[in-house]
Amino acid sequence: MTIALIGPSGAGKGTQAHKIASQLNLLHISTGDLFRSSLEQRTALGLLAKRYMKQGELVPDEVVDALIEEWLLKAAPNQEILFDGFPRTLYQAEFLDKLLEETGRKLDAVIYLQVSDDEVVERLSGRLICRTCQTPYHMAFNPPVISGVCDFCHSELYQRPDDVLSMAQDRLKEFHRATEPLINYYKKTGKLIIVRDEGNIDRVTNSLIEAVGGVRRQKPQRATTEEALQIQSLKAQVNILSAEQAEFPSFDVVLLGAPGSGKGTQAEQLKDALGLQHVSTGDLFRENLKNETDLGKLAKSYMERGELVPDDVTQAMVRERLERPDTRGGFILDGFPRTLPQAEALTDILTSMQRRLDAVLYIKVSDAEIIQRLSGRRICCDCQTPYHVMFNPPQKSGICDRCGGELYQRKDDNEETIMARLKTFHGQTSPLVQYYKDAGLLIEIEGEGDVSEITARTMVSIQSILEPRRTEWPQKPSHVGSTKVEMADA
Repeated sequence: MTIALIGPSGAGKGTQAHKIASQLNLLHISTGDLFRSSLEQRTALGLLAKRYMKQGELVPDEVVDALIEEWLLKAAPNQEILFDGFPRTLYQAEFLDKLLEETGRKLDAVIYLQVSDDEVVERLSGRLICRTCQTPYHMAFNPPVISGVCDFCHSELYQRPDDVLSMAQDRLKEFHRATEPLINYYKKTGKLIIVRDEGNIDRVTNSLIEAVGGVRRQKPQRATTEEALQIQSLKAQVNILSAEQAEFPSFDVVLLGAPGSGKGTQAEQLKDALGLQHVSTGDLFRENLKNETDLGKLAKSYMERGELVPDDVTQAMVRERLERPDTRGGFILDGFPRTLPQAEALTDILTSMQRRLDAVLYIKVSDAEIIQRLSGRRICCDCQTPYHVMFNPPQKSGICDRCGGELYQRKDDNEETIMARLKTFHGQTSPLVQYYKDAGLLIEIEGEGDVSEITARTMVSIQSILEPRRTEWPQKPSHVGSTKVEMADA
């Protein structure tokens, strides 16, 4: 038997998962525990994740996928399993189903621990976490024996900086956004069970044990359509503004593409041609960490605990960046969104600013080309300048032209890892592409060939959007070569 326990942050999943796993002899696994264990034991995946964090980068989803796969292959075939807080997205649900099938297992049920939003916010505001073993407590509902001290390891308890009211509300909003399609997926497959988190902790534990018992007896208490719809209705609906509804004529563009597709290169070309701000989420993340902003400190607190930085923190960084005065004329967003919930979050952000996207440029490159590009990539250890052994080699092999630093190949630039990254990209991007296609914003650009040729195709697409807006937008398209766009006079 394999079961997943899901629910919002603050629902008590960790506490309940530990209790029912102990009482029912289930193997309890959470992605947070896996991640921390891999970092502490310095496994290959742990070292890879640590390198991302050391460079101020978000740990990619495919690393988390690999952690789950690595652990599952080690589990005894007859061992019953309880996943805690996983899957969190539709992509993860589909990934888990395929992985379980490959290992001769199947997911028998998904138990959703239902708590009202008001209750979640109240719980989070009183939550305390052990600095060492991460055991959760609550000042009112589950206090430690000695105030401020963990019952198990006697380390100090603290309140997480993201358990304040505004962050808790944003996290809930993001949770409902990601969970709505997940609930629909498991309701359709007949695997969804809903347990209301009402009453004291022991009463909820008994309800969960009863639910698991029903699964074991093959008589699960399946959720009704009405119950599922009630949860799905918590997702806030935000529509993309029309051009008439947008408050001022900025020119806002998103670049989509697989790793190695050349998004960054094309973003810089557009930036120079149009005078727009290039907003890269990778650069934005590193900037917040380096400058020790409030959001940077929050992200660092997750990393120091050996946890993945959640989407709501990344989204807060994107919102703050897009609200700066230098983006009022427009922006080129590179690296965000990567998933459908993130796309919906971006719509929410722009709508609140009375803005809308003008275009989503999808740079399409074949997997074979991506593998060739990334497997030949080399990076300077010191200044991070990229090179390629075929397309952009350094003057002296292994040495950076700019600073003389040593060049190296990233561990995730080998063919096996690249294929895993592409699998994740396609799984996450397919619904994202459809979302923007349905909105009439998607423009596909052939991303193979000489860089100048790809840039020319990109500029042709951009000019088709700019042409009707010459009187609105304070910059003008004109031809340099065949398709380059010039800035208007200041």
